[in-house]
Amino acid sequence: MIRASHNIFICLVAGFFFHFDAKAQMVITDTTEKIAIGKYLSIFSGNPAAGIGDVIKSNRFRKIGRTVPNLGISNLNNWLKFTASNHSQTSHFILEIAYPILDEVELYIPEGENRYKSVFMGENRPFKTRKYFLPNYLFDIYIPPSSTRTFFLRVRSTEQVILPIYLGTTAILLEKVNMDHVINGIFIGVVMIMVLYNLFLFFSVRDTSYIYYVLYVGFAGLTQMSIRGYNFQYLWPNSPEFEQKSAILFGCLSGIAALMFANNFLQLRTNVPIFKLFLNSFIALFAIGFLLTIFGLSQYGFIIMQFTTGIGSLTVLIISFRVMAKGYSPAKFFVFGWSVLLLGSIIFLLKDYGVLPYNIFTSYSVQGASAIEMALLSFGLAYSINILKQEKELSQAEALRVSKENERLIREQNEVLERKVGERTSELKESNINLEQAMTNLKEAQSQLVESEKMASLGQLTAGVAHEINNPINFVTSNVKPLRRDLSVVLEALQEIEKIGLSDLSVSEKSKQMKAYKAQLDFDYLKTEIDHLLNGMYEGATRTSEIVKSLRIFSRVDEDDLKMANINECMESTLVILNSLLNDKNVFVEKDLGDLPDIECYPGKLNQVFLNIMSNAIYAIHKQHSLDGNGKLYISTRAKQAYIEVLFRDNGIGMDERTKSKMFEPFFTTKDVGEGTGLGMSIVYNTVQKHNGKIEVTTAPGEGASFILKFPLRQKN
Repeated sequence: MIRASHNIFICLVAGFFFHFDAKAQMVITDTTEKIAIGKYLSIFSGNPAAGIGDVIKSNRFRKIGRTVPNLGISNLNNWLKFTASNHSQTSHFILEIAYPILDEVELYIPEGENRYKSVFMGENRPFKTRKYFLPNYLFDIYIPPSSTRTFFLRVRSTEQVILPIYLGTTAILLEKVNMDHVINGIFIGVVMIMVLYNLFLFFSVRDTSYIYYVLYVGFAGLTQMSIRGYNFQYLWPNSPEFEQKSAILFGCLSGIAALMFANNFLQLRTNVPIFKLFLNSFIALFAIGFLLTIFGLSQYGFIIMQFTTGIGSLTVLIISFRVMAKGYSPAKFFVFGWSVLLLGSIIFLLKDYGVLPYNIFTSYSVQGASAIEMALLSFGLAYSINILKQEKELSQAEALRVSKENERLIREQNEVLERKVGERTSELKESNINLEQAMTNLKEAQSQLVESEKMASLGQLTAGVAHEINNPINFVTSNVKPLRRDLSVVLEALQEIEKIGLSDLSVSEKSKQMKAYKAQLDFDYLKTEIDHLLNGMYEGATRTSEIVKSLRIFSRVDEDDLKMANINECMESTLVILNSLLNDKNVFVEKDLGDLPDIECYPGKLNQVFLNIMSNAIYAIHKQHSLDGNGKLYISTRAKQAYIEVLFRDNGIGMDERTKSKMFEPFFTTKDVGEGTGLGMSIVYNTVQKHNGKIEVTTAPGEGASFILKFPLRQKN
């Protein structure tokens, strides 16, 4: 925001300070001073788009009458004329137009009657095409002593056209150029110092206000240097297209950065949040001006930038006064700095409109005010950091006080807590004694229940074993008496044969008596009967041995070590135990036992799992088919890739969803009182889990039930 809006103040001062000079032509007498020829200029009042031929012939020029003409904003040609009479001894002069941001400047120099030579300059041509490598436009003019010449000047620019035009000798103008270089060099130095210093502070304190300040100062400096023509001379001399837009672009960016800095520095979100909307709207306008300029509508971009700069500057000043009035002390630096900048801009505007004289002070008022404003804002940032530091120290002191107070409270609370903990510990010790007693009672009750389940299983096992062993034992005992009788007959026969053999009878007589005696005893039948009785006893003994072997396999209930065992062998031993129950309940068993590898397991516990599942299946089948005798129990085993799968499927009464969901809960049973403890399926579930296995149940009322058990081949350590 380096140039404030011209339109804001022009209405206030135009009627009081404009001065008109009635002189028709300029007379050169003193060559020691430069001459401001603006008041001698006439402007073509006809068609602004006319050519030089029409302009020369026209008599429609009118006097401007201002030392520094301000032609406003127009994209058309502005034709100017001035006449100079040389009453000095010097013939060579320099015409200077000290406004570098003109797009086109063309001077027509007389070479004879109605003949003019054109010298063209402007921002739309590379800087190297100029004869004098200086930001301002310099033209060589030759006016012989005691002669008069008339010159024509064509000027065009998308921005506001202001014409500070001077005529003087080379020495006088070079002295002015050196002064310009010194002043602008000082300004550039101030800008660079502020940028580098505050950029360093930003990296030190990480406050975003510093980065907005750096951006604002940087873009403001570039804007001023574009207005002064130094950017075109030193930074992009071969880019006239960019030079024509650079002052507008940097002005928009400077405005955006200034507004963001004001928002952050003045802490509008906290102090006056409603004014943040105004700043955002101004930022949007600057952005629109920037985009219009980028897309070739530079004149509209300049108008928006100029309008937003003027209104935005006054609004920000009002906001900063409001923030300062609310007691935010860093805002006073912003108010003073912004006031100085606006004052410098007002002086610069009054100079452009001829209210104030065109001198070094008025020409560089904006740059001087800008340098002061930059310094004040930098001081304000440092002041705000100091305030934050003081607030932080106060906050730390308060935090320390609160910490000590908390420490005291914690110490007191610890004492109370320790006392309560002691009381509670005594209560907990007493509760623990009661809990231990309750746990002891619970374990005893659990042991009694488990023992009851074992006794129930043992009773079932004893009944089955007794029934199974009774048949082959009865078979053996029933054969003992006939065998003893037959053996007595055989012994008597041996004695009789011995008696015959020791007699004095002839051999033939002995043989005859022996045959007769054998025929009398029916010895062949006796031998056959003895053989039959021995075979029966052998079969009964063998069957008893198999039952004992199965009982030995099944009875490994309390083994606690993992062993390699075959599931089919466990299944067969369990079926032997249940054989009598199966026969009593008229249950047909269909076995489909696959070729299985040995698995790592607790064999006795698996036997109990199979016994419990098949016992429940037999019970359910009997409930469903006690009258028709069509009960079936299907058992299959299969080897999978990494596990063994065991299937039990019956056609019993089945289960509903409620029974299925509660079947593995301890003490849950659907059997009548005295028929079950409710622990059998709980033991099944826990045993399967202990083997890292899975159990799946499929059932429905009246459709039987299927149990699928899966056991891994090897147990994890």
